Amino acid sequence: MVGFKPSDVPPPLGVKMASAGAAACIADIITFPLDTAKVRLQIQGEQKAVEGIRYRGVFGTITTMIRTEGPKSLYNGLVAGLQRQVCFASIRIGLYDNVKNFYTGGKDNAGVLVRILAGCTTGAMAVSFAQPTDVVKVRFQAQMNLNGVARRYNGTMQAYKHIFQNEGLRGLWKGTLPNITRNALVNCTELVTYDLIKEAILKHNLLSDNLPCHFVSAFGAGFVTTVIASPVDVVKTRYMNSPPGQYKSAINCAWTMLTKEGPTAFYKGFVPSFLRLGSWNVVMFVSFEQIKRAMMVTKKRIEAPN
Repeated sequence: MVGFKPSDVPPPLGVKMASAGAAACIADIITFPLDTAKVRLQIQGEQKAVEGIRYRGVFGTITTMIRTEGPKSLYNGLVAGLQRQVCFASIRIGLYDNVKNFYTGGKDNAGVLVRILAGCTTGAMAVSFAQPTDVVKVRFQAQMNLNGVARRYNGTMQAYKHIFQNEGLRGLWKGTLPNITRNALVNCTELVTYDLIKEAILKHNLLSDNLPCHFVSAFGAGFVTTVIASPVDVVKTRYMNSPPGQYKSAINCAWTMLTKEGPTAFYKGFVPSFLRLGSWNVVMFVSFEQIKRAMMVTKKRIEAPN
């Protein structure tokens, strides 16, 4: 057995939510440069080009950013990103099992449709609550740290304040519809695929319920999620990063992309998206399983009679 053993008692809701939030923060810290590179590639063609700067591929984008803006630019928006994960992942991942059990009435062996419904539900709930953190994160990742290039925001709290003062509450919840769509897709694909792959591996005794099993399941979930969610993700990023008035709606943003740049625009940044989602899923799910089990071990020791 690699890592902590599964708990004999199902973890309570608080443990699952805390484990999910902590695991997502760990995954964000490790994979954030890939996410920033993905955002820069997705908005390329939308923003005014800076002379001499063009991004080519994920590692080319990272290299260019380090050369022109310094290594710190790769972590633009990290604070908002961590705030987002604490709010977001704890709801969409932590509540998944409980919502799934709610839809089945507590029965085991939930069907695929029930799992999809549970994933869509928690994904939509999480976005509705955490959307402002996502708006700030994307805008920080999009802005360049170059001499002579005006910065939209200088700090996380200043960004929240500036967006509220200039765009109102609607600005903080800008792109909620495409983000709900995107995260409902991501969440149900990510969690359901992980669930099904892990279940199949254990059912056929290919691996035991440990780190290698979690790694394989998470990698598969990351790939499937990237293929399905990339088009919505690109539209979400462009729409949330756009200045007021550029697009009438998320649908208008998608139509503008299609007519001006063609259908391939919806898969801009696919490689960094997969590198990011694949690695993020691996780190998050492996960390989630281990943190959850470690918390249950600690809980058991605390509650054990002396």
